[in-house]
Amino acid sequence: MATVSLRGVRKSYGGTVEVIQGIDMEITDGEFIVIVGPSGCGKSTLLRMVAGLEKITGGEIAIDARVVNELEPKDRDIAMVFQNYALYPHMSVYDNMAYGLKIRGVSKGEIDERVKRAAKTLEIEPFLERKPRQLSGGQRQRVAMGRAIVREPKAFLFDEPLSNLDAKLRVQMRVEIKKLQRQLGVTSIYVTHDQVEAMTMGDRLIVMNKGVAEQIGTPIDVYAQPASLFVAAFIGSPSMNFLETRIGADGSLALDGASLKPKTRIDPGRAVTIGIRPEHLSVGSGFDLKVELVELLGADTLVYGRLSDGKGLVVRLPGTEVPKIGDRLPVKAHDGAWHLFDSETGKRLGAA
Repeated sequence: MATVSLRGVRKSYGGTVEVIQGIDMEITDGEFIVIVGPSGCGKSTLLRMVAGLEKITGGEIAIDARVVNELEPKDRDIAMVFQNYALYPHMSVYDNMAYGLKIRGVSKGEIDERVKRAAKTLEIEPFLERKPRQLSGGQRQRVAMGRAIVREPKAFLFDEPLSNLDAKLRVQMRVEIKKLQRQLGVTSIYVTHDQVEAMTMGDRLIVMNKGVAEQIGTPIDVYAQPASLFVAAFIGSPSMNFLETRIGADGSLALDGASLKPKTRIDPGRAVTIGIRPEHLSVGSGFDLKVELVELLGADTLVYGRLSDGKGLVVRLPGTEVPKIGDRLPVKAHDGAWHLFDSETGKRLGAA
């Protein structure tokens, strides 16, 4: 197990295109960190820099207080699990798991003990003599994880390991990965574009956007106190509703005929964006929503509509509440459920 420190870590190509713009974070021993963001935001590049597969342009990366900037991947004592499994097709499951130990000169007896112990933990003992082509996608991913486990590294690095699996298997595997990580207690950094994976697996999240860490925090902090419009939109499904307005002369907000007084003191005339999640709206006196689309999800009903001023709004209702298209639906917001953002900078201003 190990601590991992990122200090002003930067990455640029050609000296002009900066893809990682100064990441600072202290990852504690045994912590499960998830780097989440859309395609092209730099999350896999950051992970590969920790692994030593990408050279850093500036800053320091330290594992257990030892700066590893110039160390080769093999000398960093980490193990990586990739999206495409990266198994040797001509080798058995046993040999795939044992290969890394063999080339490091580990004794045959110790290799056998480690492989069988990992196989038991991952419940792949019956498959040790099979070739990868004889396994399902989920079984192959367990073999890839087993290959990492037998190394007994200081840290695990996961690069979108579940992207090739179907939806049901992804849910099962993310539960198993999290349970396994807690059982082993190994510091782990996990990359995904799936915000549900991030929210359910991470002890803390790094929410990335165009090479910048928009927010670093626990899943509940990121959900309940998003630091920017980007984080608020990216975390949560369906996405948070955004309604643009301006601060009035008396410091209040005018929205769909209603007046709202923010708790945060904001200068009159400032352009602001109000954010509210669909699950923080319910039927009641407040806004007048004209229903345009209804999605029945079983336990929930998603209602899409427009306010009288033309602004769009999504409401999550219990599955028992099913309005009809064309209905006028009175909708209210839960107390303390509003968020305010500066419309120009996108930064959080506080709660309405």
